[in-house]
Amino acid sequence: MNAKPTFQPPQHQDQQPGLESEMTPQPEYIRPGYKGSDKLQGKIALITGGDSGIGRSVAVHFAREGADVAFCYLPSEEEDAYQTRQLVEQEGRRCLSMPGDLRDPGFCQEIVTRTVEELGGLNILVNNAAEQFPSKDLTEITDQQWEDTFQVNFFSFVRVTRAALEHLQEGDSIINTSSINAYRGHEQLVDYTSTKGAITAFTRSMAQQLADKKIRVNAVAPGPIWTPLIPASFPAMKVAMFGKDTTMKRAGQPSEVGPCYVFLACEDASYITGQALHPNGGEVLNT
Repeated sequence: MNAKPTFQPPQHQDQQPGLESEMTPQPEYIRPGYKGSDKLQGKIALITGGDSGIGRSVAVHFAREGADVAFCYLPSEEEDAYQTRQLVEQEGRRCLSMPGDLRDPGFCQEIVTRTVEELGGLNILVNNAAEQFPSKDLTEITDQQWEDTFQVNFFSFVRVTRAALEHLQEGDSIINTSSINAYRGHEQLVDYTSTKGAITAFTRSMAQQLADKKIRVNAVAPGPIWTPLIPASFPAMKVAMFGKDTTMKRAGQPSEVGPCYVFLACEDASYITGQALHPNGGEVLNT
């Protein structure tokens, strides 16, 4: 955790969305010198896909800034979820971890209900969970894969947000994880990229819809970040080259993305809604 690795050896994981515990090197989830300043003191946050990668980074950053944290994860990710729960509790905050499948509309409602009942409310919603399955040819992407990718990557955002609206109030915040690919495309991730484009449109539209209620809606659109999704998605040698084509010639670390969510969640971003932050290693985008 003490340094930002600038390379990763060849490696591959067979199961989506991958396990952080099996990655080499381990991702950095928070900088050693990061000092919290109570930016989220007393807030309650819910993060989908909060067990590893960017989700873990957001959970730990939020906890260090004074928030209690709830997150959901797939049952197969219990090892990562346990570690994230420990990290949040080490910051002196309460943590609620909930296994389940976001393709189930009932689970999308359940995680909101449990967060409110067990932690006492909801102030910050981070829609973050995602899966991706590279394919070089559109004809190889089945209807079932399109449906699964949209169920996890987009429809869960809609369903969890819809459930959360009953509880969010003036000053609260919704943050959606988009992607650099929503702005430039990706030839091997057509279905994944399509969901991220939908998320961008959803973010902008909901920002307008909720402006009168003074609930802000924004997005973070990361570039190549060293998370479990990468070795779980690509061949080993492509993983070894991951991030080398950026201006900074390396993949980013989750620790370099988590602070974006802190900023958008706190009062420092009180005049920002319908926007996206772009931690992507230097690529200039037409946003």
